[in-house]
Amino acid sequence: MVATQLILAAPPPELVSNYVRLQQVSWETYESLLADYDDQAGPRFAYDNGILEIKMLSLSHEEFNRTLALLVEILTEELDMDLRRLGSTTFLRKDLLKGVEPDSCFYIQNSDEVRGKNKVDLLNDPPPDLVIEVDVTSGSLNKFPIFAALRIPEIWRYKNGQVTIYKLEGEDYWEVERSLALPILTDEIATQFLSESGEMKSSVWARHVRQWVREQLDAQQQPQG
Repeated sequence: MVATQLILAAPPPELVSNYVRLQQVSWETYESLLADYDDQAGPRFAYDNGILEIKMLSLSHEEFNRTLALLVEILTEELDMDLRRLGSTTFLRKDLLKGVEPDSCFYIQNSDEVRGKNKVDLLNDPPPDLVIEVDVTSGSLNKFPIFAALRIPEIWRYKNGQVTIYKLEGEDYWEVERSLALPILTDEIATQFLSESGEMKSSVWARHVRQWVREQLDAQQQPQG
């Protein structure tokens, strides 16, 4: 426990891109770290059967993360879909020795199942319908096996200017063109919106997204043929 705290307080010189990976970490140590940072802004933890990954957050990371999260919020509002935003909530399965804090997560299709709950227990409750992962200075692919074990059906991953959508099939994630939770959105459109968010005032960008959604809905209502 002491060694882990020292690493967090004073990362060694070889620590690259605000990211560290530790091995042979007990579940009890992992839970202690979570308790130390409970309800605090701090590093993100991912635990997979003794391997602990710790990621510090950069300004760019959080800007991309929050912009994609805002995109989800605008889309669900315009589509009149219910939404529960759980941000970077920690999701645990002690029986699997796995735990993770996504960059952002949402209940959409299963929002009714967790409405009003102060704690989500994945032994009894469904997992989030959608997770967002942003890779700026470190990778998130090591977290994918944890997400798969927790049965997260969809991940949006941002890396190098591109948003990629992944769908869980069996035990693995596969790239798909269109979102499962928000079928109106493709990976290409998500990438375009994210790029445009850096070129427009935030209010102008939000109106631009809303107008796009309304145009898509109007097109769907047009008679065919």
